[in-house]
Amino acid sequence: MGAQPETTRKIVHIGAGHVILIAWWMNVPAWAGIAASGVFSGIALLSYRFPLLPGINSVGRKSLGTFFYALSIGLLILWFWPLQQPQYAAIGILTMTWGDGLAALVGQRFGQHPYQIWGEKKSWEGSAAMLCVSYLVCATILLSINGLAPATWAIAGAGAAVATLLESVSKYGIDNLSVPLGAAAICYGLVQIV
Repeated sequence: MGAQPETTRKIVHIGAGHVILIAWWMNVPAWAGIAASGVFSGIALLSYRFPLLPGINSVGRKSLGTFFYALSIGLLILWFWPLQQPQYAAIGILTMTWGDGLAALVGQRFGQHPYQIWGEKKSWEGSAAMLCVSYLVCATILLSINGLAPATWAIAGAGAAVATLLESVSKYGIDNLSVPLGAAAICYGLVQIV
């Protein structure tokens, strides 16, 4: 196809996250989601040793992102399915997939104002994309569940801010774990308080 490896990787990153919506809408049992996460986590770990996923793992940097991606889905299902609150798992995963995915693409294409945290190069443009997209994800899902409750907008903002902060300080692909868990946790926690 001629696409750059990072672009291909981010398209897969964004597309694969929608599995959480399918699991939610089809009411997939928790055991099935956790088992699938375990299988894909194992495949991801093996692929770092053997070329099982060359298009995904060959972007020229040290990262366990694919492993953390699969693991985060299982952990969020384990957490929120028994509570019958799958919307928070969706908030976490879609914040990671759309927010982080578009942040990387926007940062690469339009990133003119770089910054660096702990050796990780980011751009303000990419981080702004992360914040905006994460806000849209959080707000859309919360609005679909809670309606137009006034606190929904603030909770979505908190979820987006936490996700953006976690994405900007993460190394070695751990943002694929910290962002979904962080966004889901803050949104869930604040909804419980409000």
